[in-house]
Amino acid sequence: MKKELLAVAMLLFAGGNLLAQPHVNDGTSYLMNQPLDMSTDFRDLSNTLFFADHLESFDAKSGEGLVNWKRGHLMPRQAFNTNGAQPRKMRMLDFPFTAYENDPNLKFKIDFVTPRTVRIRMLTTPVEPKPAASIMLAKEPGRDGSWKVTETNDKIIYSSDYGTIQINKNPWRIVLKDKAGRILSQTAALSDADSTQVKYTPFCFVKRGSDNARRINPVFTLTADEMIFGCGESATGLNKAGQKVNLFVTDPQGPETDQMYKPIPFFMSNRGYGMFMHTSAPVTCDFGATYIGLNKMFMGDENLDLFVFFGEPKDILDEYTDLVGKPGMPPLWSFGTWMSRITYFSEKEGYDVAANIRKNKYPCDVIHFDTGWFDVDWQCDYKFSENRFQNPQQMLKDLRSQGFHVCLWQLPYFTPKNRYFSELIEKDMYVKNGNGELPYEDVVLDFSNPETVKWYQDKLAGLLNIGVSAIKVDFGEAAPLNGIYASGKSGWYEHNLYPVRYDMAVSEITKKLHNENIMWARAAWAGSQRYPLHWGGDAATTNTGLLGTLRAGLSFGLSGFSFWSHDMGGFVKSTPEDLYCRWIPFGFLTSHTRAHGAPPTEPWLYDSKRVQDVFRKSAEMKYRLMPYVYAQAKECTEKGLPMLRALFVEFPDDPGAWKVDDEYLFGSQILVAPLLESGMTGRTVYLPEGKWIDYQTEKVYEGGWHRIEAGSLPIIMLVRDGSVLPHLKLAQSTAEMDWSKMSLKVYSADKKQAEGLVCLPADNRIQVVKVDCGKAKPQLLNQIEGTSLSF
Repeated sequence: MKKELLAVAMLLFAGGNLLAQPHVNDGTSYLMNQPLDMSTDFRDLSNTLFFADHLESFDAKSGEGLVNWKRGHLMPRQAFNTNGAQPRKMRMLDFPFTAYENDPNLKFKIDFVTPRTVRIRMLTTPVEPKPAASIMLAKEPGRDGSWKVTETNDKIIYSSDYGTIQINKNPWRIVLKDKAGRILSQTAALSDADSTQVKYTPFCFVKRGSDNARRINPVFTLTADEMIFGCGESATGLNKAGQKVNLFVTDPQGPETDQMYKPIPFFMSNRGYGMFMHTSAPVTCDFGATYIGLNKMFMGDENLDLFVFFGEPKDILDEYTDLVGKPGMPPLWSFGTWMSRITYFSEKEGYDVAANIRKNKYPCDVIHFDTGWFDVDWQCDYKFSENRFQNPQQMLKDLRSQGFHVCLWQLPYFTPKNRYFSELIEKDMYVKNGNGELPYEDVVLDFSNPETVKWYQDKLAGLLNIGVSAIKVDFGEAAPLNGIYASGKSGWYEHNLYPVRYDMAVSEITKKLHNENIMWARAAWAGSQRYPLHWGGDAATTNTGLLGTLRAGLSFGLSGFSFWSHDMGGFVKSTPEDLYCRWIPFGFLTSHTRAHGAPPTEPWLYDSKRVQDVFRKSAEMKYRLMPYVYAQAKECTEKGLPMLRALFVEFPDDPGAWKVDDEYLFGSQILVAPLLESGMTGRTVYLPEGKWIDYQTEKVYEGGWHRIEAGSLPIIMLVRDGSVLPHLKLAQSTAEMDWSKMSLKVYSADKKQAEGLVCLPADNRIQVVKVDCGKAKPQLLNQIEGTSLSF
């Protein structure tokens, strides 16, 4: 028994200190590729806390100075058999006391990037990191000279035409105000908790007792009416206020949990500001979950690099994507139908799928071969199976002549049975453990190593050069957390960056060889939006899977991504007919459309004529609407907007629009409300202010709540009053589309003039078409170069 107790003691206090290990949400030991809760470090009694106390010195002109941090700790407190812990200042016991600072003065810097964007940086040690390029940023942030500064005895105020940053000297505090002077949010100081019995920890950083590592925790206030949006592809409620969100790339097995394939360290508030946490370390955002008045950003980073944006949602998305890069524009064909399943195993199956698509007249542009095009299913070796693909290059050529592009699946992990396993180890192209050995069973490609990227791109080039159009960038969520990377960093900083490096490697070789910006990826982090496109992962074939997919897509769009898709009907098993029919039109009313999952996903394999008709009519609708889709997509890339768009992005002054998370705008002019329950033929829909015209029935609705029945397609689809939607003659592939002639459909109830966008693939230039609706017949007010227009 004594030996057992001794073993436990050694585990607790030696290198295996349980308190020092990463923890998941429920406090258990870390399980590989599971979420990390960074708030646990700030509840650990063995750690030292430092509270941002006062401004020790500051040069208002340069924006640089020192903040004094008061040393503290969490002190246990009992009150009538209730045990808690409260933050308290303390005197250090460090030895020798002459070598360490009890209350250090550390660097604080503020930069003005644009009239709407401010950068706040703070160090937790006197060691300043060397300047290094960040792959999260598209370029080095600029400097704006329009901000005006005034200083008094107790504060420094920087103002622009869009907002104010106020720095209070003692206690140190950052106050965000809008242009009218209204406080939007401000940092929390230690003394702020004097008025509550809940003695919360304010803006601080921690020095861990286990390893002296620093972790910073900026804490800002939340107001009673505040709503928070963004943080990536999250399936929980769209409004994150009241939630605790872990920003750590995981494989959650589907969009139905609180974890994400694509967490993004960015959010915006309905009060008119947004924040980008420029870090690749794990982050936990506590948006009023543990204290309703505070936004606590628990960062696994030792330093703070925080960008703050002022404005409405469109302004914030534009500013944020200027920093991290505007979403790239994918090729026209990618907006067509992608036909897939897990998996097509042979050349014969590829030809059969193509024949059935054309025979049944389902408009389609892509056939995707998933995990089975190699000799051994799931064992990626970048070669078509010689047993099942007699002439893959000829197959690719034949399919292209029929209007089909081909996409191929692969992944960046190599099991011991893979023929490249030993080669990758010998060439030093994998992620290593601390001993320089293989950290897990699988080789994980190290994309921070330029030689690895070259090796990998050469393999993809062999496929792209024989006619493959796109690569499916699957997985990417399991980069070893404790691994050592060629960048010199551990997985603590490389894990979340892995999807960006992975996406970049695939996109760059595809663009180099095909001059097209296209891939099909599952994982993402800030910076990935430059490399379209991403899909929503392995959704359940249930109503819950449909709801989670819709919420995930909306949240992803509010995180700086324009393009997104999902597996229509869900992934896990064959989709019930009723669910598939309700899911299909939703799938065609997203930027990109793919049928994928456990068979049958192809409509002709369903006995139901209804499934086949809904699929065909939905595809035909999107193909006729392709001028609208393409023009809206182009505008998204210029402004950082999502195609699948939350209502409040277009209607920020409508309070109701902020509360809807089961409808969306497809572009700027079409409102979509999927049917989310079995047996539904209609549903209650919220319409923002103005009038709306049903795309299917042409019935007119006022803004507000309505019970609306679906039309021939099982979905609610309404067009904004004053819209012009350009249409093309139906074609079976985008290669057959005739862009020289467009028909205009005008939607006008009260508006006397209507507008729409046109962008021809030939020049990728947005043009505005205007129509006078004030007469008996609509009158075209302008022409569009490169095409003829008619009603």
